[in-house]
Amino acid sequence: MPTSNPILNIVAQGVKTPALFAMGLGAVLLAIHALIRSLQARGSTPTPSSGPAPVAAQARKEPSLLSSDPPVEHSAWSKDVLSAIEWRRFEAVVEALFAQAGFETRSQSHGADGGVDIWLHSKNASGPVAVVQCKHWQGKPVGVKEMREFLGVMVSKGLKRGTYATTSRYTADALEFAKVNGINAQDGTGLLKLIAQRTPEQQARLLEVAYEGEYWKPTCASCGVKMTERESRKDGSRFWGCVNYPRCKRTLVMRAG
Repeated sequence: MPTSNPILNIVAQGVKTPALFAMGLGAVLLAIHALIRSLQARGSTPTPSSGPAPVAAQARKEPSLLSSDPPVEHSAWSKDVLSAIEWRRFEAVVEALFAQAGFETRSQSHGADGGVDIWLHSKNASGPVAVVQCKHWQGKPVGVKEMREFLGVMVSKGLKRGTYATTSRYTADALEFAKVNGINAQDGTGLLKLIAQRTPEQQARLLEVAYEGEYWKPTCASCGVKMTERESRKDGSRFWGCVNYPRCKRTLVMRAG
């Protein structure tokens, strides 16, 4: 209440102004707190993403699309083994299979390979004598298009011998093309027959190669490192992403179960 004393009026106004400011600030903070709690209750509060949204894999090969959980290891060779391992382990098994047959082999774990996964050398010849291409595909057949591309690689390297190995199968046209052009086409069934012809010790060694390390996790074809699980910001689906993201944006779909 104002008084007749001007000095007291000035003091009263000085006390009243900060008090009103403090009350107003408190009301604003309470309103902000209530809004945040309301958004959290509705699930609208933004949450950090664990990785980028999946994009189409730009791979030089078609890796198998695996679950995040390690599958059961088998004590003997079967189609389940070929299905469980990732593409890099499959290449390692094929390379070991040729090494057991007496070839000197050379391969690279990642990066551009010029259409050759494994080079085969003989002690009785200088330079490579044949090349191998591997496709770790689940169900999708290898077609004549892939065979023509492989023949082009053989011709460019000046080689008349080559093996195409896949965990899947071949179309009729692809098999005919391979037969005419001297390409040894080995599907999953054929590879298992070759493995069965090895000694028990050799078969066990090939199984060790297949199950080496985190055999179910796909390898980044660009960086040569194991990929990691990520979650899509769009729909929450899980997928494989390179650990070197964002420098490397290679991704792969993760197969359920």
